[in-house]
Amino acid sequence: MWVHQQRALKTGSLSKKITIIGINYYPEDSAIGLYTTQKAEDFASKGHQVTVITGFPYYPQWEIQEKYKSKPYFLSETINGVNVLRCRQYVPTNPTFFKRIIHLISFTLGSFINIFRVSKPDLVISIVPFTSSILLGWFLKLRYKSKLWVHVQDFEFDAALQTGVSNKGKGIYSFLFKLEKWLFSKADVSSTISDSMLSRLETKTNSERFFLPNWIDEKKINPETAIQHKYLISNKLKILYSGNIGDKQDWNVFVQFCNDLDDTKYEVIIVGDGAKKAWLIEQIKKLNVISYYPPVEYEELSSLLCSADLHILFQKSDVIDTVMPSKILGMMASGKPSLVLGSEYSEVKTIFENSKAGLFYNNYSKSLINELDKLMNDPLECKKMGEDARNFVISNFSKQYVLSRMIQKVDSLLQTN
Repeated sequence: MWVHQQRALKTGSLSKKITIIGINYYPEDSAIGLYTTQKAEDFASKGHQVTVITGFPYYPQWEIQEKYKSKPYFLSETINGVNVLRCRQYVPTNPTFFKRIIHLISFTLGSFINIFRVSKPDLVISIVPFTSSILLGWFLKLRYKSKLWVHVQDFEFDAALQTGVSNKGKGIYSFLFKLEKWLFSKADVSSTISDSMLSRLETKTNSERFFLPNWIDEKKINPETAIQHKYLISNKLKILYSGNIGDKQDWNVFVQFCNDLDDTKYEVIIVGDGAKKAWLIEQIKKLNVISYYPPVEYEELSSLLCSADLHILFQKSDVIDTVMPSKILGMMASGKPSLVLGSEYSEVKTIFENSKAGLFYNNYSKSLINELDKLMNDPLECKKMGEDARNFVISNFSKQYVLSRMIQKVDSLLQTN
């Protein structure tokens, strides 16, 4: 299979100009920023001329990174062979619904200036969120007759409704969904990261659809090369949540879970940042069972994930087809079992059923603690679950495999020019 893919790459199109539009990019090294960076650098490594139109790095802290605070409003950089054009977007410290709107608008307006600094692209890839990235990509398509590829990491309007980000202003959503559908109609190809999100995409566009999941680099997240991380050194059973502390997770249930744990047996470690961090820290400060730490560098991620005895993720039950958490792949690649709460209709449940990667529940009750105790008292079962999880994620979400499919699709699309 891989030999066939390599042959296809060698016989593909010559160097093309590719422009990627999305607010998250390096040095953001988690979630959308990580995957967009690796896409761009993979294109550049294949000889394509790549330009990225993006914002200043701010995620997941919701604060522009220190070394960028003194930079000019418009900034050009060359990073690992990729031309990066940035504009300084507004970043709210407390990202309410309406502040997020201003955040979106400020990025869109600044990026509109930057699209005029791009030489004629053969392909434009717009990353959602933000949906306004499609509008910017469409302008380039109209001006240069480029191909337009829309890639959805998160259905932001659906997610806002499902997670209760905004109970105000719901009257505008009818308009927003119509606008979203109109923008999707401008794409030559639309892709997204899970089967359930692909089904959702079918309701939004008649353009060609392509399955492009997030991936894992099994060499970067590897139990065989990991060392014990300094955050996870106690003799207790270590339960880790690592990732965005945001609106899609059910933190009320998380706090209840921690209250119900035996703190002489378990330690819960939270590593991350995000819009709900201040609230969560206030809720947990009286709980001896929990320790909080800021995010680690990407180079430390393998050791962090592989040092846990168990991973947890508590999604809100109404988050179904708007997002597929990329953190799931890292959890599984660590070779450790996971405990996940979420919707019975979610993609995550399907993956857990297929991989036997751990425990999945639709809702929380104290009986879950008994099941957790039973699992953690069975080291052989924990080991088997972890191995099954890692084998599954390598077989289905390997970076090499996913990116080679993407390159093949791009070659096919551009050959029709």
